Amino acid sequence: MALLTLKLKRKLRRLKMASRKSKMASSKKRHLDRAKRQTKWAPFWTVLKKFGKGKKVHPSSITHVKRSWSRSKLKIKPRKTAKKYLG
Repeated sequence: MALLTLKLKRKLRRLKMASRKSKMASSKKRHLDRAKRQTKWAPFWTVLKKFGKGKKVHPSSITHVKRSWSRSKLKIKPRKTAKKYLG
């Protein structure tokens, strides 16, 4: 029991030391993370499972969301940057 409380105390101390920003991910990062997960190709063995041994198909044909980075955007606002000119 004492060991458990000691571990909890250490965990709480670490959480207090971390900033609020680091604890709470921004919505922009969450959107980017989800988009990254959706566009990953399927593992090679799913092709065998779905189409069989004789069929040669690219794993990208199985993914749910297909995205081309040049064709379709995620509609996320760009980061605010300081103006490079005076005035």
